[in-house]
Amino acid sequence: MTTIQALATFGGAMALAGGLGGSAIGIANAASSGVATLSGDSGQLRNVIVLASLPMTQTFYGLIILIIIMTVSLPKLPDTGGAGMAILGIGIMTGFAQFFSAAFQGAVCASGIALLPKTRGAILTSSMMLAVFVELIGVLGLVFTIMALSLLNLM
Repeated sequence: MTTIQALATFGGAMALAGGLGGSAIGIANAASSGVATLSGDSGQLRNVIVLASLPMTQTFYGLIILIIIMTVSLPKLPDTGGAGMAILGIGIMTGFAQFFSAAFQGAVCASGIALLPKTRGAILTSSMMLAVFVELIGVLGLVFTIMALSLLNLM
């Protein structure tokens, strides 16, 4: 593996690492709130599971980027130039987008989970809609990465 390929691979790994780390934090935050909620109202289990699982999607976005870089971009890398550094930068950008999207989505979900007993579950839809706004940052990170790789003729 050349240095250029190693940098590109590390960029893909950074995208996945951001998704994994952010999802772990987001799920832990929401699940922690879920444990407290379930101690008072065990009937909210389904709603807690739905909200606590939402920050998991950013891991999949990071995995998609890693797969694209490894299977599509790596074979097209030129032997010279800064393509490896470019993909590394793109991977870092994606990693940050996935990390912060998942971590803060977990905070939004935790707030919704905390209010489930008080609203008898009626807050579920509103909480999911608000969590989708934070999810959008992860989706945009995925889209912008695909666009950047396309502009570099690496897609």
